[in-house]
Amino acid sequence: MPRTVKIAAPAILVLAALGTLLAGLAYGGGADAPLLLDPGAVTRYGLPISKLLVNLAAAGTVGALVLACFALNSAKPEYDRALDVAAASAAVWTVASGATGLYTFLSVFSLPFRFDSEFGEQLANFLTATELGQAWLTSTLVAAAVTALAFAVRNQTVLAFVAALALYGLLPPTLQGHRGGTADHDAASTSLYLHVVFAAVWLGGLLTLVIIRSTLDRGRLVTVLLRYSSLALLAFIVVAVSGYVSALIRVQTIDNLWTPYGVLVIAKVVALVALGLFGAMQRRWMIGRLQRTPGSDKPWFTALVLAELAFMGIASGVAAALARTATPVAEVTAEDLADPTPAEILTGRELPPPPDFVNYFTLFNVDLLWLLAAAFGIIFYVWGVLRLRARGDKWPIYRTVLWVVGMLVLFWATNGGVNLYSKFLFSSHMISHMTIGMIVPVFLVAGAPITLALRAIHKRDDGSRGIREWLMLLVHSRFFAVLANPIVAAALFTFSLWIFYYTPLFSFATTNHVGHELMVVHFLLVGYLFVSSLIGIDPAPSRLPYPIRLVVLLATMALHAFFGLAIMSGTGLLLANWYGAMGWDTGVSAIADQQAGGGIAWSVGEIPNLIIALVIVYQWSRSDKRETKRRDRQADRDGDAELKAYNEMLAERAKRG
Repeated sequence: MPRTVKIAAPAILVLAALGTLLAGLAYGGGADAPLLLDPGAVTRYGLPISKLLVNLAAAGTVGALVLACFALNSAKPEYDRALDVAAASAAVWTVASGATGLYTFLSVFSLPFRFDSEFGEQLANFLTATELGQAWLTSTLVAAAVTALAFAVRNQTVLAFVAALALYGLLPPTLQGHRGGTADHDAASTSLYLHVVFAAVWLGGLLTLVIIRSTLDRGRLVTVLLRYSSLALLAFIVVAVSGYVSALIRVQTIDNLWTPYGVLVIAKVVALVALGLFGAMQRRWMIGRLQRTPGSDKPWFTALVLAELAFMGIASGVAAALARTATPVAEVTAEDLADPTPAEILTGRELPPPPDFVNYFTLFNVDLLWLLAAAFGIIFYVWGVLRLRARGDKWPIYRTVLWVVGMLVLFWATNGGVNLYSKFLFSSHMISHMTIGMIVPVFLVAGAPITLALRAIHKRDDGSRGIREWLMLLVHSRFFAVLANPIVAAALFTFSLWIFYYTPLFSFATTNHVGHELMVVHFLLVGYLFVSSLIGIDPAPSRLPYPIRLVVLLATMALHAFFGLAIMSGTGLLLANWYGAMGWDTGVSAIADQQAGGGIAWSVGEIPNLIIALVIVYQWSRSDKRETKRRDRQADRDGDAELKAYNEMLAERAKRG
């Protein structure tokens, strides 16, 4: 690929994004001067432009890091070139984030830029003492750290943590944009973050591919392009779904589509559809043609890539303009209500109907993150099973059924009525917790997903790491060997309950959506490790003898029962300023509801433990039968030499006695 194309590709992306942004601001009024306290045209235009540069630079960083981790060979020049792209993009991200923080300060306080100590003190206070300022300060610091690490780190395992740090850097700013009304705050925040992350992988990956093209030989280009195409397909699905959810929250009705915000949404949808067509063309036509006629770059290849980047720039520009355009649905907070209820003050939404069995299974509070996780979990698992069967290998049907059931239960616990009520009732929260941490892992472990992945995913032989290689690295790591030990897993499983509920972590997970998501991830992983260490089918560094597994399980059951009894018998609310202040009028006090939650932790939590105990006994019995058969076959082969030697030893001892 000529050097001019390497320069033209980023230029086309930025120019298309910038032109679309200016047009969107002009149409939607995102940069119009307010009637009062105008911060000036420089700030009004500088803020959305700097945010656009943040989005593009962050995409370049994330896309390059993800491509390096999952598609490139760390021993070849392609890998170093991708890290150069990541470092350069992160440097631009750092400067653009710092500028955005400054423009945000000038916009919020309607101040002109000055070089004096008072201005510096005000800016420092904004960046350190306000949520909005802290978000951009965090983004700037993370981007700066990623810049340095992308230059210094070459180890692929460590680079995965750098990529995780970059993904974290995208979180604070996304929590500060259009988030919908207060009642839809959680759903809007989740959808926006998913949208930004997967759009970054999609856009940044393509940009990186263009820049590193000269380091890829004929066959290598097709291989890397196929891997990027798979990432792009996944990103397209998530971007489309999350974009739909975001638009539904902020537009809601068909009539609102004809407002300036709605028209910009339509423009973004058109750009997304065009990008989907480009992706289909890439998978079905371009890659096949490159395989049939490998060689130097063809004009059609360059034209297609540049056109795709141009439409990505258009979509990015429209997105940046949408962030500055007033939504047709007002974002109503509790302070805007004439007479807010306690529940609206605390949670931003009204109390749901009184809980009952029907409501738990007919009402929903959608969490897009876990909806997609459950959906992709089922799709990829079934795909793996079908791939095994296509090549003539068998996979037990009961494992597939158990995995699908586990994913459906996870979906219900994170999206169903229990998730809706868990924000208002401690007992519902405990049902959700016990389901996620104890019931779901039993089904998922029985599905043996790691074994399926290792058998279904093709092994790479080009020095790069795919999902299979990362799984192998994890399974054989010392870190996993420690966590997979039943004693360690049981300790994490048990003591994390006490630490979580009797420290400020409980308040953080209840009142903060990010804290809630981290809680779900933690208890799902800890529960999975615990169950897998006792009855897991997947490969593990070591397995304790069955009697010790039973002892560990019985000890865990006792400590878990003690935890439930402690909550049942407690007379003080664990979170009095939250669950004790909701304003329920059902005749059940908050302390009685909390004690009921303790009963749920004690009773419902022991059912999975009983199942695990029965499985351990069953596996123990099968192991003994296999050992007996092995010894019988050995005896048939050598005429029971082991028994004869043992009898001779006893006879010799008898003679000496």
